[in-house]
Order: sequence, then C-alpha cells, then structure tokens
Amino acid sequence: MRQITVEQHLDYAIRRDGAAHLTLIDPDAQAPSAASGIAEAAAKAGSSAIMIGGSVGASGDILDETLHAIRDVTELPTILFPSSACGLCKYADAVFFMSLLNSRDVNYLIGNQVAGAKAVMGYGIEPIPMAYLIVEPGGTAGWVGDAKLIPREKPELAVAYSLAGRFLGMRYTYLEAGSGASDPVPQEMIRAVKSAGCETLVVGGGIRDAETARAAARAGADIIVTGTAVEEASDMQSGIGSEIEHGRESETETQIQKTISKFVNAIKR
Repeated sequence: MRQITVEQHLDYAIRRDGAAHLTLIDPDAQAPSAASGIAEAAAKAGSSAIMIGGSVGASGDILDETLHAIRDVTELPTILFPSSACGLCKYADAVFFMSLLNSRDVNYLIGNQVAGAKAVMGYGIEPIPMAYLIVEPGGTAGWVGDAKLIPREKPELAVAYSLAGRFLGMRYTYLEAGSGASDPVPQEMIRAVKSAGCETLVVGGGIRDAETARAAARAGADIIVTGTAVEEASDMQSGIGSEIEHGRESETETQIQKTISKFVNAIKR
C-alpha cells in the first residue's frame, strides 16, 4: 500500500529536481517481457513513473500482462494513459483521467470518461484530472482522437484551452505533439501555458534527444514524457524479449537505461 498518492509522488519529484520524467510504454509495441526490461531500465535510470498506453491496441489481455510484467520488476508508480475506456486496467496505480479538449468527437471529450468512471472507482485506481491538448503535427493520437490540432504558431489557443481545463478542475495540462512527431511542442507555447497559471504541465511528442527535453523543461514543462526514443533504443524490430539470448537482452536494457538517463539528467534544473 502506497504511503502517498501518485500525484504527490510526482509533485515531490518536480519540487526536488525541477521536472519529472515519465517513460511511456505502449503495450502494443512489444511483448510484456520486453516491456518489463524497459521499465526496469527506466527505474535504474531515474524515471519518476511508468506511463502505459497507446493510441491503438493498448487494451485487454496485452495490457493486463504488460502491467503484471512491469510490476514484477519495479516499484515505480504505474499510470494508465488510455485512449478510451478500454484502456483501463485494475493492476495500475493511477490513471490520467483526461479529456481531449480540442477533439471534435464527443467520445473523447466526455463519452469514454463516463464509460470508464465506474471502473476507475471500482478498481481503486487514483484518477489524476488532466486537460489533454494535441498540437500540430499530432500524429496518430491526433487522427484517432479527431482533434482540431492547435497550430504551432498559436500559443494563445493552447493557453485558452489550458485555462478552460483548469477552471473545470483539471490540475494537469498535457501538451502533446504526437508520438514520433517530427517536431516537439514549441517552447513559446510551453512558456505561455505555464505562465498563464498551469498547475502541472506535461509535455510529450517529438522529444528524441536530451537537448530537446532540457529546452522543454526550461520553458516551463513540469513533466517530460518520452516513448519513441526509448522504443528506438530498445531495437524492438530485432525481437527483444524472450526470443533472444540473455546477453543481447542485457545489452539492450543497458542502452535503454543510458538513453533514459540522458533525458532525466537533462531536465533537472
């Protein structure tokens, strides 16, 4: 039983280091055995928590098995990042209970939240209220969520959405450029949203190197999310996991740890 909430844990990491780092694991991107290796490497590298979710395919048995595998190797908090109510799992510690405020689909605004609310309460998962905003280019998340993408040169629109979320009681704002995005969220937009009074600002998408992560943190991001860079470091296409010999797997986990360490060290300020 945790002595503090996941949100308190993240708040402490932010106060201590200036910014926190989350490693995003998509259950649909690798076998549970490989996900556990990523999580273990993330814990050793200094990540504050593990985010679990994806735009498609991150539900059902593969989600349950991935959560079990992760929890077997680390005590880091596990936070669900669901694309719909199907992305909920009773084995997680918390969930980003978010509304995609710039979606044109009512299901991403409130429909999935209504469908999943009772499950969140029944499972005993900690809900962390979040305003989720997708910025150009948006990637798969933008397409799946039918988002009216926030233009990169319009930080005032991101500010308006973030304020709306804050006034509705959402303590977190997530500026998302899309997994694997060619460009990260602009620093000017991050700075504008944080300066407008955003309580906890999460930034992800397109962050592939330490310098980009550092720039986002200096602009005002409280939490940096990386996923694609970690997947690339783990060389998933070669079948990392139980399918390869232990020596190669150890080398891969070491590379993942080094990659995440660069992000973690970069955002401390």
